[in-house]
Amino acid sequence: MLKNDPQLLPLRADRLSRVAVIGPHAAEVLLGGYSGGPRHAVSILEGIRARLGSRATVEYAEGTRITEDSTFTREPQPHLGGTRSHARWGADRVVVPDLASNARRRAAAVALARRSQVAIVVVGDNEMTTREAYAPNHLGDRAQLGLPGEQEELVRAVLATGTRTVLVLIHGRPLSIPGLALRVPAILDGWYLGQETGTAVAEALFGDIDPGGKLPVTVARHVGQLPVFYNAKPSARRGYLFDTTQPLFPFGYGLSYTTFAYANVRVTPARIGPEARTTVSVDVTNTGTRSGDEVAQLYIRDAVSLATRPVKELRGFRRVTLQPGETRTITFEIGPEQLAYHGLDMKRVVEPGRFEVMVGGNSVDVQSAALDVVEHP
Repeated sequence: MLKNDPQLLPLRADRLSRVAVIGPHAAEVLLGGYSGGPRHAVSILEGIRARLGSRATVEYAEGTRITEDSTFTREPQPHLGGTRSHARWGADRVVVPDLASNARRRAAAVALARRSQVAIVVVGDNEMTTREAYAPNHLGDRAQLGLPGEQEELVRAVLATGTRTVLVLIHGRPLSIPGLALRVPAILDGWYLGQETGTAVAEALFGDIDPGGKLPVTVARHVGQLPVFYNAKPSARRGYLFDTTQPLFPFGYGLSYTTFAYANVRVTPARIGPEARTTVSVDVTNTGTRSGDEVAQLYIRDAVSLATRPVKELRGFRRVTLQPGETRTITFEIGPEQLAYHGLDMKRVVEPGRFEVMVGGNSVDVQSAALDVVEHP
């Protein structure tokens, strides 16, 4: 979960009677370009309808189309009001939908959103817009990082209705959406979720599960930030005119339906030899009102070295489930495996000096303690 303001999620199923499910990925299941076709798959539309049952009317509008059927055969699903997509591997041609057809789809989606209590808009990219380019007649790369096609226009049009809106991202690579990240109150990032996509999304939307995932990549604000990664060298990213070097979402980031606090980071012992080991401990408290999972992340910075080292490097993580108000001490072990790097002679070495040990819920929000490595402790 990338955003939840002001606590729009989880949705209360008992307070909903009319739900709009909108978007090019709402009624289809994307599995990625290297996946086969399972016998059974659950779309997000199916998952929401199954979760709400007869208590609410769930209506669907495609809203816009990313690409035409140059890679998909669209099988009508009358009982869903949509389609199920099956990939046709090896297609070279990518066909862009015409603007008039997309305008009609968008108008229908806006009308649906206006008569609904909440709009769940499912956008992203597909196997045709996220693929390898291996020949002049089989292109696959894009020059931009945003939503392909007219999907952003769709989301903005739904937002303009005033209906509460949840954005669900289904995609194969990070998407740069700084404008939507400011305006949309709630964002779930699913990537490709597999054949039970709809079940997983419905469970997260309605609070049957607590989202506890963390980003395994850094999400850029725009293409000008590339390359962007958390473990940059200290001299990197001096700054941009009129913009920030900070990513849209940092590595390791992810929200929950509860909140967590970190305290009392300590390293014991805080002075060791190059071949010795030590323990890092931190107290993590669930400061919210419901149970949830947190992924505590351990980062290390080698502050004194012959070669320049990154500002931080992930060296461990622990997932923990905490009840409201519960505090648990999480420990990590640090030894030569975590402290060594390839030195000037390209051999693994632990150089004496100070290390900064950082622990937190993502790569940015961390607390730190010092570790000194000495020749003769």
